[in-house]
Amino acid sequence: MSIPFQKYHGTGNDFLIIHADERVPDRGALAERECDRTDGVGADGILFLALEEQFNPPRVVMTLVQPDGATAPMCGNGARCAAEWAMDRTGTESVMIDTQAGTLRAERDGEAVVVEMTELTFVPDEVPVDADEPVLREEIEGLEVSVVNTGVPHAVSFVDDVDDIDLEEIAPPVRYADVFPKGTNVCVASPDGSGGFRQRTYERGVEGETDSCGTGAVAIAVTARRLGLTDADPVAVSPPGGDLQVSFNDRGRPTLAGPVEHEFDGEVAVESPAEP
Repeated sequence: MSIPFQKYHGTGNDFLIIHADERVPDRGALAERECDRTDGVGADGILFLALEEQFNPPRVVMTLVQPDGATAPMCGNGARCAAEWAMDRTGTESVMIDTQAGTLRAERDGEAVVVEMTELTFVPDEVPVDADEPVLREEIEGLEVSVVNTGVPHAVSFVDDVDDIDLEEIAPPVRYADVFPKGTNVCVASPDGSGGFRQRTYERGVEGETDSCGTGAVAIAVTARRLGLTDADPVAVSPPGGDLQVSFNDRGRPTLAGPVEHEFDGEVAVESPAEP
């Protein structure tokens, strides 16, 4: 049997969206197969979304299954795609998104979808990273990084020019370093000369570089501000797939803004339900 999906992307970070009511016996296996860019549809993950229209604003429960079959607690661009999907279906301009990392508020602002991110932390036990104090500009597996959790863990390294970095070479040793009990995403960032940064990210669960990473953009912005590398607000962060804006609201939480596009609709095969 087959089930429908919609394909969305936020600055090149692309996802298949499947309604949570659809019966998928093995979500991990489906993600491993269909996220493959050679033999499947191709995506950075599958968002399983449950829409709860009785609330005001409507709520959407988001579960992200990554290409390795594992579930990720949070994804910034995924949340923005989920918000666009939910707002399209409810005719609203704002929604609440329930993730494993917390509840987020999202809204449209002109051509952008803006999501208020989860609370961030540099506290080692909460990242998690094996350290006695926050990791700021310390060497891990040969790369100087700062470590922060923006819904998922990130190791951020500031370099002169991201284009000079062999990310596939330097990132995996950090991503799998023993000091990260749950692994980490690895971001490199270089100043753009205007208080913002260019971004490249090697994503845990994708196990490769993605065109964009929203939690990574937030990690770069908050770390840069903590290290005194920028005082911009918003902080412009530009991954290969487009431009993102990270702002800081009056509650002290970062917001992530950028475009979202609905690419196309399709169907994927799943196992037929077992006979009773």
